[in-house]
Amino acid sequence: MLTLLTNMPRDVLIRQLQDGLVLLVLGMGFVFIFLAILVFATKMVSKVCAKVSPAPEPKKKAPAVQAAVSTAPVQSAGARDAEVAAAIAAAYSRSKN
Repeated sequence: MLTLLTNMPRDVLIRQLQDGLVLLVLGMGFVFIFLAILVFATKMVSKVCAKVSPAPEPKKKAPAVQAAVSTAPVQSAGARDAEVAAAIAAAYSRSKN
């Protein structure tokens, strides 16, 4: 490859390098412009979707659950682990419904 470049006339080599640089700048410019438009469009669609369908209100905890959690006595680690496992299982089964 190097021997081909050295055997080329100087003006042809310079013209090819200029053409390559022009293609590089055009290609990178188009990609940059496309990505900028994509980011702008994504933000605009996000704003439109937020106006059309407002965010759901957070669910409130049941009063019985809050009272049970706040008045629970201190338990041993084994009993606490079983209680946590039961709570996780209940939450998982409730999320599937």
